[in-house]
Amino acid sequence: MKSVLITLTLIFGTFFTPSEEPDQIFNTKLKITILDELGNIVEGAKVTIYKSEADYNAEINAVQEAQLTNNKGQVTFKKLDAIPYYVIARKGDMDNSGGGEVVSKLEKKKLNKANVVISDGV
Repeated sequence: MKSVLITLTLIFGTFFTPSEEPDQIFNTKLKITILDELGNIVEGAKVTIYKSEADYNAEINAVQEAQLTNNKGQVTFKKLDAIPYYVIARKGDMDNSGGGEVVSKLEKKKLNKANVVISDGV
């Protein structure tokens, strides 16, 4: 009887022990909200992030595929490193050149948030 209880305990302990993989549950994310110069959300803006200023300037080696903002003007990039990122956001003739290109160092295993303002540069 004792061996049956020990076997059942081992089986249940193996299958029902919480796994220790918090990186898969709590990965580092960056949610970017795109706004126009009046503070209105911008739906359908193309957002790309880069790890270095050189890649940002040349628009090469994007960290992940570019995303389009949703109806709340937001995109979320997941599974990122906890570093600063360079952002390019564009819609039509509006973009964020001249300000707001760098998002400060992200907090590891958190949902980090940033607002980026785009304008037509006039």
